[in-house]
Formats: sequence, C-alpha cells, structure tokens
Amino acid sequence: MKKVIAKSLVAALFVAGGLQTASAQDYLINSVKNNQSNNSKDAFVFKDVINIENTPVKNQGSSGTCWSYSANSFLESEMIRMGKEPVEISQIYTARNAYVEKGINYVRMHGAITLGDGGALHDVINMYRKYGALPQSVYTGLNYGTTKNKFAEMAAMNEGLLAAVVKNPNGELSPNWIKAYTSVIDTYLGEVPKSFEYKGKKYTPQTFAKEVVGINPDDYVELSSFSDHPYYDKFVLMVPDNWSLDLVYNVKMNELTDIIDNALAKGYSVGWAGDVTDKGFSWKNGVAYLPSKPFADMNEEEKANLFKGPQAELNVTPELRQQAFDNYDTTDDHGMHIVGLSKDQNGKEYYIVKNSWGATNDYKGYLYMTKNFVKLKTTAILLHKGGIPKELAKKMDIKQ
Repeated sequence: MKKVIAKSLVAALFVAGGLQTASAQDYLINSVKNNQSNNSKDAFVFKDVINIENTPVKNQGSSGTCWSYSANSFLESEMIRMGKEPVEISQIYTARNAYVEKGINYVRMHGAITLGDGGALHDVINMYRKYGALPQSVYTGLNYGTTKNKFAEMAAMNEGLLAAVVKNPNGELSPNWIKAYTSVIDTYLGEVPKSFEYKGKKYTPQTFAKEVVGINPDDYVELSSFSDHPYYDKFVLMVPDNWSLDLVYNVKMNELTDIIDNALAKGYSVGWAGDVTDKGFSWKNGVAYLPSKPFADMNEEEKANLFKGPQAELNVTPELRQQAFDNYDTTDDHGMHIVGLSKDQNGKEYYIVKNSWGATNDYKGYLYMTKNFVKLKTTAILLHKGGIPKELAKKMDIKQ
C-alpha cells in the first residue's frame, strides 16, 4: 500500500512499477496546508457506538509504510484486548525486515516484482513470525539525521543496487549481494540489536515478541472479496504490493462488513487496506463516503457541499466492486486501523478509523468511513479469526 493519491493529479509524480520519490500519504498531507476543515465537524454529528481501545496516533512521515503502522497499531490493540500492557511496536523494524525479504524476492524474480516502501497487512504478521518484534524505543529507524521517516534516498540506493544484481555482470550471483543490500538498509535505518534491555529485563527480538507482545501469528487471517474467484477459498491477492504472493480468503462483498461488524461487537479491531483516492475521501474533513453522483458530473455547488453534512451515497454491488478493481478505480493505496463504530445524526453507521498521518485533521488522526465506502474500496482486511462469525469461519474451514 503506497501508490498514487489522486490518480489524475499526481500521475506525473510517480513512475509506475518503480520506486517513488515520495509516498502517497506524504503527498496528501503536505498538499493541504490546513488539515482542519471549515465546516465538516459542525455539519456531521457522530455518536460512538463501539470504540475499541487503541494506542496514540503516529505519523509515518515520508515513507510508504502505512501497512506497517496500521497493522502494528492493530497488534497493539490486540495486546490491550488480551489484557496486556501495550507497547509501541517498532514499525520500521517490521519494514526493515520486509525490505530484506522483498529484495530477495526481487532478485529471484529477475526484477519482475514490486520494489519500494509498499507492503501489505500480512507482511506485519509474516515478519513478526520470522523476525520477532522490537519496541519503538529500541529501534526508531531514524539513523540518518532526521526526526521523521524520510526514505527516498535509501529507496533509490536500494533500487540501484538491486538493478545491478539482477543484471548479473559476473554471470553468476555471489552471496555477497545480500550482505551489501542489507548493509545499505541498516546504514539508513540502524543495525538490529541481537539483544536489548526493556524495563530491566534482557530480550532478543524473538523473546520480546513471545513474552511481551504475546500474539500467536497463526490466529490472524486476511480476507477480501472478488467475484472472479470462488467464495470461501483462498486466492492470491493481485495487487502490486503483495510481493510475497500471499493468499487471502475470499468472501462475498456484504460479508466483508458483516465480519467487521461482528469483530467490533466482540471487541476485536480490524486492519484495513484499500483505496483512498476517491473524491468522497477527505482526510481534513475526517469523512469517507461514496457520493451518489460522479464528481465530474457535479456542479460547483454540489462539489462545494461534498462534506457539509451527511449525503446520499452510491449503491454498491459486487459487479461494481469487481469493475472498480479491474479498471484501477480501486487500487491498493493505503492501510489503516478500524477501531470502532459510530452513527451520524441520521442514524447512519460509520467505522471509526485510525490513520498514521499524525493528529492533523478534524478528528485528531481519526476519520469516519461509511460501510458503502468499505464495500467498494477495500482490497483486504486483517483480523483475529475469533472475530469472524462462526458460520463463515466454518465455510472457510477456519478453526476458531
């Protein structure tokens, strides 16, 4: 998750399939001088129904690491749900390990797979399983003279190095390229400690994951919904940032929101991946919905009133969802963390969503997303298998 933020507006800023000079999220934040709206918070009246405890909002800076921030935020809420004292998990330690694995895949695929900052929600689970976890206080990733993530130079270095490896000038690869590649990453992000102290006790990344974070990676599942694959089976999610070619479960479109509703009602939060390029998504207003009329067909008054209170929404069907994905209207742009359910003044339900762009908008880092938006714009969700309704878990042969 990291791609373009407004397809027609910033297409020239990014090179398709290659490393990007700035993240989509960073572009959006920096393009808005004042992230507080003039009217939205007064025009929408939200009353929270479910609000699952979560850790403070973070800022991913100039890095396309939303997937790591959102899924690690999700794991922190899982710690709270399990009765543990939450700790801020190092998002960049997770990303660092994914970069290493991604580079290996890139070379094995002769360069024919995505490179760069982007990733998927399951990457956090996969890296946790293989590499453990570190607290943010031990591994900040700020090893290059800045106070916030700024990864463009490192990304360019990695791209050049791996391009040279793929060209294979010696005619046979040596194992030294992995050392050189890892060295670049660690130069920018910091070397990984073999052991460290946390609250007076010594840990390794693996023992910290087991004894402090304490989640079982096998308890977490990723789901999506597409009509071109059999329902309740697994399939490869065909988005560029699924560099590991992981499988996800396929459910019916309305079951996506049924699952989220069931999870929230049982105290489970949900990781969300999807598209935030639609005109109905407004970070500064803190609202995401699907306008009933295409933006291009709106008059100036309708455009000006987009976020002046609740509006009529587009009706979403499985056919429309599939079409939007196939024609790139729904792309894998961003990852966030669903932490609750709210209702507006008309009784309409919205998900409370935690973002990783700092506490800079109307709702101090959160936004309200309609169920219709989720049905159309979701590429995947991640949750504990206990949050899935029993009848659906049985159809997918998921043991709860």
